[in-house]
Amino acid sequence: MSTKVHHPLFARMYARMSAKAETGEQSEHREELLRGLSGRVIEVGAGNGLNFPHYPPSVRQVVAVEPEEHLRKLAEQAAGDAPVPVSVVEGVAEQLPAADASFDAGIASLVLCSVEDQDAALGELFRVIRPGGELRFYEHVVARKPGLRRFQSVADATIWPRLGGGCHLSRDTGAAIERAGFTIESSDRFAFTPMPFPPKIPHIIGAARRP
Repeated sequence: MSTKVHHPLFARMYARMSAKAETGEQSEHREELLRGLSGRVIEVGAGNGLNFPHYPPSVRQVVAVEPEEHLRKLAEQAAGDAPVPVSVVEGVAEQLPAADASFDAGIASLVLCSVEDQDAALGELFRVIRPGGELRFYEHVVARKPGLRRFQSVADATIWPRLGGGCHLSRDTGAAIERAGFTIESSDRFAFTPMPFPPKIPHIIGAARRP
């Protein structure tokens, strides 16, 4: 498994489009995702740091892991304006640069769609979150409607991962979170797209507990 991620064209496109999306519902979703967090937090696939302004003051430290060089540089800039201490580090979700049980919470925000090995990434989050700690998640997931589910599967098997920096539309991330050993305590499902494409697809946002 590669420990390097290099999507220079996608990273620049994502940085522009995601910043525009923050003027709408996306920002509200991030606020909901991080509300009430406290202690030491690890964020996987921090991108350009759009979660950073939403961390509550009860968070003591955020370690933000981002493998893509261009996005990591933008995250480092965003960390300077964050309301809580944020350290941006290089690393991939499948091999987190952190000790066992060293965080009170982990954040997976629009990243588990694009990791190379979703089960390995969630296994790493389970490893680094302390017993009793939280996993907060905000992800797009596979549809329940057969027509949209078929569209997602065809897109994943053809062009979408290449266009989307490794993104997959048809992953059942809620099931993967439970498979990793977490207990889901809350999960809201809704249709949403922050970008002009793809069309509105199912998302989940919620919290899971590490036993």
